[in-house]
Amino acid sequence: MKTAQDIIIAPVITEKSMSGIAAKKYTFKVSKDANKIEIADAVESIFKVKVAKVNTISVRGRSRRVGRYEGKTASWKKAVVTLTADSKTIEFFDGLM
Repeated sequence: MKTAQDIIIAPVITEKSMSGIAAKKYTFKVSKDANKIEIADAVESIFKVKVAKVNTISVRGRSRRVGRYEGKTASWKKAVVTLTADSKTIEFFDGLM
């Protein structure tokens, strides 16, 4: 059994993800094998909020070069979590705005 900390790996902090905070949409890097129900339960238990819906995106790894060396970044899974209208905000993201 995976814990909530195993499912939610890290917040995604980009310009696009920060623009969704006003609409209570938060973006997280999540475990590749986690489903939407597990992600919703993990966010609710960690941040004590109510989740309305979860959208997931599988981000493919890209090839990168440094000089003559070529490699590939790892593929990962991203989840955009929308909170209910009456739910409180996630304090971690409030300090970043």
